[in-house]
Amino acid sequence: MTQNEARDIADAGFAHIAADPQLVGALLAQSGCDVAGLRAMAAQPEFPVFVLDFLLEQDQRVLDFAGSLRIAPQRVQMARAVLGGGDPW
Repeated sequence: MTQNEARDIADAGFAHIAADPQLVGALLAQSGCDVAGLRAMAAQPEFPVFVLDFLLEQDQRVLDFAGSLRIAPQRVQMARAVLGGGDPW
């Protein structure tokens, strides 16, 4: 998996989160930010890793996201590894 592919998965992950008010609320709570703060965070280079970590934190989150993107859930973990370390398997 390339950096670009991994970033595309992270971007799709953020779009997936943004489309679900419950996920948005959970992401805001985890980040400790309000919406404006989250927008500022989104400009940071580590934000894609934060998004993937958030999705990978709960099995159902990653399964729902991977299903919506029609990819294997393992690809989400691989994207996380490519973008910021961690075990790709």
